[in-house]
Amino acid sequence: MKLKLLPLLIAGLALAGCDKPANNATTTSATPAVPVVNKADAIASVNGQFIPKSALEELEKEISVRSHGQSFPKEKLVEELVQRELLIQDATAKKLDQAPEFIAHLNDAKKALLSQSDLQNFIAANPVTEEEVKKEYDNKVAAEKGLEFKARHILVKTEAEAQKIIAELDKGGDFQKLANKHSLDGKEAQNGGDLGWFLAAQMVAPFSEAVAALENGKYTKAPVQTQFGYHVILREDSRTPTPPPLDAVKDQLMPFLQRQKVQGMIEGLRKAAKVEVLIPLTEEKPAAVPAAEAPATVESVQPTAAEPAKTEAAPATEPAKTEAAPTAK
Repeated sequence: MKLKLLPLLIAGLALAGCDKPANNATTTSATPAVPVVNKADAIASVNGQFIPKSALEELEKEISVRSHGQSFPKEKLVEELVQRELLIQDATAKKLDQAPEFIAHLNDAKKALLSQSDLQNFIAANPVTEEEVKKEYDNKVAAEKGLEFKARHILVKTEAEAQKIIAELDKGGDFQKLANKHSLDGKEAQNGGDLGWFLAAQMVAPFSEAVAALENGKYTKAPVQTQFGYHVILREDSRTPTPPPLDAVKDQLMPFLQRQKVQGMIEGLRKAAKVEVLIPLTEEKPAAVPAAEAPATVESVQPTAAEPAKTEAAPATEPAKTEAAPTAK
């Protein structure tokens, strides 16, 4: 299997002892010196430049992530690092590290790494504690109130169809059989109109309100209209939902709390800083030319000889009527 060259992820990574800095004011004084690599700590030497063992360790991690755990022979990885070092030395000999484009990219990469480092430093110094996770769980998960309902329904197109089904139920008809026979949902599923357990918020308002108003074991005595059609609803049972245990949601709560902390830190920096936005944030539409300033045509300024020019004010147009759209129910 031929190992392809992988692009450098971080500019200036200490894969080799390239010690010639760019001749630019933005990168000379502030650029830290490349660590000296001893032969005992190296995996190879390329034209006298040692490639450190740490570079091999980083490449192994990089390959593992990109290939989802797949490993490669060590000689292939060493050859990859040797090829990278050859390219670095060739680029340096050509003074590509002094090209304005390279320096601009290097500065962009530095800024990105600095912002990431600042966030990582903040996260390390402000980890989410067990107490914070427990508090969030108690406030948002365990404290959630409401009932769950178990219900069945029969969905038809018209109110008359729904009323006929209610009449059959009043005579002792079997709800599940009627659902399988008549319901637009039941014809495919043949499950007796079973909706399983659900929270009221999971259903459209007219449906959930009708279910909440019923007693367990009772069905609606009037059709319930929604945007889907007309429903006949049977409420089979209800219960107070049991919240999931803390351990089951902990992994979801921790990233959420960490993002909250990071957001708070950034907002604090924003408030303390003096920020001036120097560009418009919305595109301005070109202003329409007023009718009085519009260029006149030849016909509009030259009256005929037989009749003098007449000017009449145009009748005012009637304002457009607007009507609020009915609220969907």
